Amino acid sequence: MTARLKILAISGSERDGNTVDVLRHAAGTAEARGAEFEIVELRNIRMERCGPCGDCNDRPMPCELRDGVPGVVQKMIEADGIVFAAPVHGFGTASLMQTFIERAGVGYLRFDRPLSNKVAGIVSVARRYSAGEVWAQLTVNALLNRMILVGSGFPATVHALHRGDALRDDEGLKNVSRMVDRMLDMIQLLDEHRRLTGRDDLLPSGDVNERVGLALNERNPNEEYLNEGNPNERKVPA
Repeated sequence: MTARLKILAISGSERDGNTVDVLRHAAGTAEARGAEFEIVELRNIRMERCGPCGDCNDRPMPCELRDGVPGVVQKMIEADGIVFAAPVHGFGTASLMQTFIERAGVGYLRFDRPLSNKVAGIVSVARRYSAGEVWAQLTVNALLNRMILVGSGFPATVHALHRGDALRDDEGLKNVSRMVDRMLDMIQLLDEHRRLTGRDDLLPSGDVNERVGLALNERNPNEEYLNEGNPNERKVPA
């Protein structure tokens, strides 16, 4: 191994609180093994919400909104592994992470799935409820991007309410450390495979965009949508 392994962690919390505390704990696990662990806090980047243009399902080029999202996407592409971490808000994923998933996924990642075969880890932080639901949503997002999830025992869900509570959840932190260790093990295994075989076509996926060829996604450019009434109705020019 010549290059230092790198894991990029994305925090979807609006605060410097329990979620970031958990990621700092994860960083300690990674750095003890000589790996780099960078934390990107979405609260610190300028991130626009998806606009009303509705072009994402049809346009063959990245989103035109100018903000910090493409920079984070580039960091993801350059990393060996990615940790998605978000707190539970209102029984669901915190809005910053949800916005990022929408903007990055539809605006940049759907064209050729550049995160394919990168190793993913998922962390959710909750007072008590819906930790599993948020963990599952982030997991499905990683699978959509054709990433590799390494089973590490219990899910990395951490229970916390007040600032500092996460660092007292010993079992949750243990699960996070185990997840990071397994991620690094898989990254090293994949790297060894590349070096020994000279091949970089790990788990080839064939089609690079799973939408291509689906009848539902084929848009007739001659159709005009009604501005009033049922939005599902269409007016086709004579």
